[in-house]
Amino acid sequence: MPITILLADDHVMVRRGLHVFLKTQEDMKVIGEASNGQEALEQAQDLEPDVILMDLHMPVMDGIETARRLRNLLPHTRIIVLTSFSDQDHVVPAVRAGVKGYLLKDIEPEDLAVAIRNVHSGQVELHPAAASQLMHVMASMDMLSEASRVEGSSQEETLFQGSNQTVHQTSGPSERSNPSKLDEPGYSSRSNHSSHSWNSNPSSPPSDEGLNALTRREREVLGLIAQGLSNKEIAVRLVITEKTVKTHVSHLLDKLGLADRTQAALHAVRNGWEL
Repeated sequence: MPITILLADDHVMVRRGLHVFLKTQEDMKVIGEASNGQEALEQAQDLEPDVILMDLHMPVMDGIETARRLRNLLPHTRIIVLTSFSDQDHVVPAVRAGVKGYLLKDIEPEDLAVAIRNVHSGQVELHPAAASQLMHVMASMDMLSEASRVEGSSQEETLFQGSNQTVHQTSGPSERSNPSKLDEPGYSSRSNHSSHSWNSNPSSPPSDEGLNALTRREREVLGLIAQGLSNKEIAVRLVITEKTVKTHVSHLLDKLGLADRTQAALHAVRNGWEL
């Protein structure tokens, strides 16, 4: 039996190119196409494909929300994101939504075919740039988890020493190589760090250094950053535009003298802020 595939992308040329290539693969069959998330959701329920190749940025319903709904409706259908974005704001929400593959559109056709087969067989496929972002987030969560277990010790100070030091993993240039692979059990257990409590050390007295400089809205945004939400998710939660969220993030980073959102989350936890 061939691997049945549903294509979901708002660009006709992308879908057409994928369709033409996948027709050359004897063990694969494209059974449907969708131009937005809502269409993908409806066709997936009608066709029940083995694999969905889906873009993240689509009209009506984006890829992350579509993946989240499909995870509940069709748990046996595996979703592979095929996108142009490899930043943390896209990778982490997609992983949390339940996708089993995260690939960039510069992937070689042969590598895409291999990735589809691997995901269909139960593996998780990540482009190296996406894997780097995910590892960066997991490492940060491990640091926070360790700090919460060591109350007031010098080890905690070592982990968070120098809040002005950039907590950032520099990714190399995009690689046209086989995507990084993580098996599902390891992938799932590491993802559990996303539910980590951000009030890491309630027994130590909180420091209000810097916190008083933030507006109420900036505190709300910082609290949601600490929970791991993307700018888009924060915008939905606070009923504001994504552009406004970015402005708040920029302002709070400037006020706190920090370089990025990961630093901001770590700084909030280290100071025991209740946001």
